Amino acid sequence: MKRFHVHVHVDDLPRSIAFYSGLFAAQPARVEADYAKWMLEDPRVNFAISTRGDKPGLDHLGFQVDDASELAELKTRAESADMALLDEGATSCCYARSEKHWVTDPQGIAWEHFHTLGNIPVFNEASKPVAAGACCAPTVQAAPAPQAACCAPAKAAVTAPAAQAACCGPSASKSSCC
Repeated sequence: MKRFHVHVHVDDLPRSIAFYSGLFAAQPARVEADYAKWMLEDPRVNFAISTRGDKPGLDHLGFQVDDASELAELKTRAESADMALLDEGATSCCYARSEKHWVTDPQGIAWEHFHTLGNIPVFNEASKPVAAGACCAPTVQAAPAPQAACCAPAKAAVTAPAAQAACCGPSASKSSCC
């Protein structure tokens, strides 16, 4: 079964946690110094917030799936719709290990399709440290550009798999987010 995913960048994590906890009538399932996540059942939503973006607001949308076959189905849909697809495969970010791929809508909103495999104790497992506000997402433009988000590819259309390059440097492991 799929779960809708929303990731929003915030500038005041404690204040935002209080607001969303009241709005959802639930405490977050996970809280870190720079991140919080609610796994809501009604509606079925994975709602995450973090302080890792350049500016507050929507970072990306997506679908979290329960198994590899659902992820493969989403990938097939994206490919059959002639959407440029960024396939990250196994990756770590947002305190989790996942299999994932990305597509970008015509307005530049990134959509993440992912299957969470397990939790990790750090934001990501990149080979070099990632500062708050920095990103370890792949670049999806023909030329590398600064990343505006911690998780999603740059807000431009995904151009081709050959355009992939980790923003944390050539020695970094593949990583993206949430």
